[in-house]
Amino acid sequence: MTSIPNFAAGTWDIDPVHSDVSFVVRHMMVSKVRGRFEQVSGEIVTGDSIEDSRVAATIDVSSISTGNEQRDGHIRSADFFEVETHPEWTFASTGVIGKGDEYVLAGDLTIKGVTKPVELDLEVNGFGPDAYGGTRAGFTAAGSINRSDFGVDIAMPMESGGVVVGEKVRIELEIQAVLRAA
Repeated sequence: MTSIPNFAAGTWDIDPVHSDVSFVVRHMMVSKVRGRFEQVSGEIVTGDSIEDSRVAATIDVSSISTGNEQRDGHIRSADFFEVETHPEWTFASTGVIGKGDEYVLAGDLTIKGVTKPVELDLEVNGFGPDAYGGTRAGFTAAGSINRSDFGVDIAMPMESGGVVVGEKVRIELEIQAVLRAA
């Protein structure tokens, strides 16, 4: 493993203002639509090494934003995310696996009450002081899921063939976290 400059063990709180949880999905078979969740919270605990670390995060599903209010309302409905019944999604890591100079974050993702294992490619971006006398850490993670595996199984076939919304969803995370004071 490559050493991580300024790596620090401790408990970190996800900074929702400086983090981004987003997704990309094929739309109408010709392009991709992006969206993000405005409200995310969670905790990262770094151990003596990155492989000894863990993550627990929660997403407020009602905070979805795709840049179109009508579409956002439809996505919040029972057709897709069923926000009234399932207002939060959770992720709990089960391990960090080192693969050469790269890492994989494994964990259980729960969407609409369905929990499935997922693996996300993980980049450890760095650790360092912030402008407020604290310490920050940055992480990037990305991977893909099949929406139907999590009960988001709306079928919207197009007359010309294909579907309005693709099955494969790319998840992209840019996470900044703040070290808790001892």
